[in-house]
Amino acid sequence: MNNKQPLLIRGGLYSDERGELSYVNDFDLTNVKRFYVIKHPDKRVVRAWQGHQQEHKYFKCLKGSFVVAWVEIDNFKNPSVKLNAQYEILKASENNVLSVPPGNANGLKALEPGSQIIVFSDYALNESLDDKIRFEKDLWLDWSQF
Repeated sequence: MNNKQPLLIRGGLYSDERGELSYVNDFDLTNVKRFYVIKHPDKRVVRAWQGHQQEHKYFKCLKGSFVVAWVEIDNFKNPSVKLNAQYEILKASENNVLSVPPGNANGLKALEPGSQIIVFSDYALNESLDDKIRFEKDLWLDWSQF
């Protein structure tokens, strides 16, 4: 995926007498180098904002639900405080993947206690650490609305 804009990749669910199969067939893992799982014990924790100039991130909710937000950064050294953040609600039951391309900062917050989300990246850890820029969580979005 080389989209310049964030994209929701829709998945699905199939079930029969043998059980249940969840899938996201349109999620191309060709460039993925690593993944990690985040578990939020409660709904108060906000992980935001983490920006990447080069790294592409993909988010899939494994359990519960999350709000995942992003904002396109105009200047990584001194971003405007008036940038327009957008978000998607990811639910484990809906089986979608959110693709957030380079040039964005992202953040997330669990909407249910014990929610888990898996994050895929096209950068190895050492590459990611060199590309990561953190911004204050109170910029761009009022997380208390969730």
